[in-house]
This record gives sequence, C-alpha cells and structure tokens, in this order.
Amino acid sequence: MPARLHLQMSVNSARPPALDKIVKRFQRIQDPRRRYEQLLWYAKRLDDFPEEAKTPENKVKGCVSQVYIIASADDAGHVSFQGDSDAQITKGLVALLIEGLQGLPPQQIIKLEPDFIKETQLDVSLTPSRANGFYNIFKMMQQKALALVSD
Repeated sequence: MPARLHLQMSVNSARPPALDKIVKRFQRIQDPRRRYEQLLWYAKRLDDFPEEAKTPENKVKGCVSQVYIIASADDAGHVSFQGDSDAQITKGLVALLIEGLQGLPPQQIIKLEPDFIKETQLDVSLTPSRANGFYNIFKMMQQKALALVSD
C-alpha cells in the first residue's frame, strides 16, 4: 500500500464517523456554489436555539456574525451541542460542526484538529472572515467540551 494512501486512511480513522461522513459528502461536490447550497441545507436542519442562552459567555468571539454555542453532557458524558447564527452560511457551519461532533465524549472533541475543513474544500469557498469564524466556532465547541470535563 502506498505510504500516502496509508496515511490518509489513518487520518480518516481518527475522525469521528459522523464528521467523516460530512467530509466525504462535501468531497463529492465539485462546484463551490453547490457547497454553499449544502451549507444552507445544514442551516435549515439546525434545531431552534433558546433565546435565553444568547449571552456573552455563549457568544463566539472573533466572528463577524452573531454566533452562539452551548453544550451539555448526558449521563454517559457524551456532549450535546446547540448553536445559532444570524447569518445563514455561518449557521450552516455551526450545524455542520454540531452534526459532526454531537454525542462524542469531550476528550475526543478536545483532541480533534480543525484541518478537516480543508478536505471539504469549504476553506477555499469561504471568505477569509467566514473561514476564521469557522475556526473560532470550532475552538469554542472544544472549550465548551473541556468545561464539561472540568465540571
């Protein structure tokens, strides 16, 4: 087996299955406009966010859009996220991350690297401010997961 193929397989095997499925879905889309359409589809699927949770401690810093993230853990310690944004593309990014990270143990979320965004090719489709926003949302989700471990 060529080394490059082996490395790709080992990288993917470390990625949570739900996130891997999302990455593969985006990899099949060649047209940047269709990637945006896919993000908008994710945005539409996002659950309603509680208005009372739109507080400064839940607001993602460094985003041009208003973005909020909250997290909780079930009895088994698996993380559940909720999020919202006032911009549809950003809301799609939030929804993509929630779907990819939902139900994982906090330790697995904390260890993840956000480089999977490159494999989706969304990083080239997004404006620099949205790409930066994606990383800030991802980091906020990791911080929320870490806080659940600390509690």
